[in-house]
Amino acid sequence: MTHPPQDTPRTGPAGAPSRRALIGWGGAGLALGAAAAGGAVAVTRAGDDVEPTAAASGAAVAFHGTHQSGIATPVQDRLHFAAFDVTTQDRAAFVQLLKDWTEAARRMTRGQAVGEGAYGGLAEAPPDDTGEALGLRPSRLTLTIGFGPSLFERFDLADRRPGALVDLPKFAGDNLDRSRSGGDLCVQACADDPQVAVHAIRNLSRIGFGRVVVRWSQLGFGKTSSTTPEAQTPRNLMGFKDGTRNIAGTETDRLKRFVWVDGKDVDENSAWMTGGSYLVARRIRMNIETWDRTSLQEQEDIFGRDKGEGAPVGRAKERDKPFLKAMKPDAHVRLAHPDSNGGATLLRRGYSFTDGTDGLGRLDAGLFFLAYQRDVREGFVRVQRNLATDQLNEYIQHVGSAVFAIPPGVRDKDDWWGRALFSEEA
Repeated sequence: MTHPPQDTPRTGPAGAPSRRALIGWGGAGLALGAAAAGGAVAVTRAGDDVEPTAAASGAAVAFHGTHQSGIATPVQDRLHFAAFDVTTQDRAAFVQLLKDWTEAARRMTRGQAVGEGAYGGLAEAPPDDTGEALGLRPSRLTLTIGFGPSLFERFDLADRRPGALVDLPKFAGDNLDRSRSGGDLCVQACADDPQVAVHAIRNLSRIGFGRVVVRWSQLGFGKTSSTTPEAQTPRNLMGFKDGTRNIAGTETDRLKRFVWVDGKDVDENSAWMTGGSYLVARRIRMNIETWDRTSLQEQEDIFGRDKGEGAPVGRAKERDKPFLKAMKPDAHVRLAHPDSNGGATLLRRGYSFTDGTDGLGRLDAGLFFLAYQRDVREGFVRVQRNLATDQLNEYIQHVGSAVFAIPPGVRDKDDWWGRALFSEEA
């Protein structure tokens, strides 16, 4: 990496000179990750996505690009998702936060410490980095930011809210917990090492002190969807393969059609979303104990696939084209399939979760559903309404919900998260 000259003042959060700069100290931040392991950090990005060959290498995923990483990127093993509420009324302070977060994200995704590092600074001051990722590889960390509908009620942004960023309607069976729903903005941290993902959210939250506060968060494990079709299809906590025909990061035509916001989708005020996407996050509680007492035949009828191979009803292989009419009318696959929803297709990046028990001896476990789409109205809303008669609803309940506008990627070292929204010159 390139270090600033020793007489160049370095800046910390809110643009203030760092403590070392104030007392005339130079020096650069700590270079961690693959370099600490004795090798160079391998950035493996082709176009707008990372190459699947990096999936198991612990390499760094390129932070800069037309689209944010963490969407079409090959899905990592672990998740830490956090929604934040904005506490400052100062637009300039919030914009500076976005800049501070961008620089921290740029460093952490390379496997480097935040700011001047976790040690070596003034003993009387807290270090810039919390330190729990010292010596760990980048682990394909991606950080993806999104803006919730409520953010557009602040900072004179009302006329910049895209039409596709709708407040989700109430769906059949919803039992939403307000403390696990909504948020002015979100950060999705995905990595192959859970400590790397937690470290990222922890440090962004720390940087945001006084300007934002965590509203709710969710840890996830065991990815339930894949964006690399050659990989084995993951299984959810019900034991069934999930995301067999999910959009792959290499399917540029499908990404363009179903995921990325196009210039034709926006007007003058929402043009800042071109190249972005929309995210729906849903915390879905599974009634595990009831499901585990359900016969195999009924489980397979509910999903519309066999549990072993994952083949659709009447087919032999997992990836065989489903014959929807062979399934029961209320089978999950039949109701969720694009052919049953006017072609609506979502890119899913969900994770399993277990958060202890509910006090009645039942696991608080399920699916943290994450879906990216070009338009929430034509994507998730359409599909979820069609799932009102899904037989699977007997075994699941949506208990948390949020929707976010995901801005385009950070293009270069001078760009920052949300610049196109907050800067008139953009």
